[in-house]
Amino acid sequence: MGSFGEDLRTERLSRGVALEDITAVTKISRHHLLALEQEKFRILPGGILNKGIVRGYAGALGLDEQDWTERFLKACRDSGQTIDDDRGWAAFASNVGKARILRHDAAEARLRWAGALLLLFVVAICAFLTVRYLGLRAGWWSTLLPMQKASAACDSVWSVIHTAMSHVLSRHNG
Repeated sequence: MGSFGEDLRTERLSRGVALEDITAVTKISRHHLLALEQEKFRILPGGILNKGIVRGYAGALGLDEQDWTERFLKACRDSGQTIDDDRGWAAFASNVGKARILRHDAAEARLRWAGALLLLFVVAICAFLTVRYLGLRAGWWSTLLPMQKASAACDSVWSVIHTAMSHVLSRHNG
């Protein structure tokens, strides 16, 4: 039994399969397949992807994927070449989780602020209506806001709203 890369290449050649055929089936780059055969493990992308490349290569040749993955891991240890382990993937997954939590917290904070502003608006309206009611009942509201000016202001506001709505509806229907 030779080295991992030699054995893998021998299996491929004995089956008459070209690297391009494996690339077409697995979508693994020729560069990475050659790195496996030449045992240049540092060229591989690292982590769990290395195992996937070995499984894909072995599966395309009809070999036992589990056996070849174990042989690959042993060859990596024996060669002394350090390859990335799965800790990078764990950190990546952790960061994805943290980013989701941060987005959720930001959305929750915006919702809280919107609720606080709505509550403040409702309190202001209630305070205005209460003061107006008490002012009308006590008789001092009419001196505070003369009815002719208030009536004219309300008429102008209603005419602006009516004109705007008519304009919007004519554009929407037309």
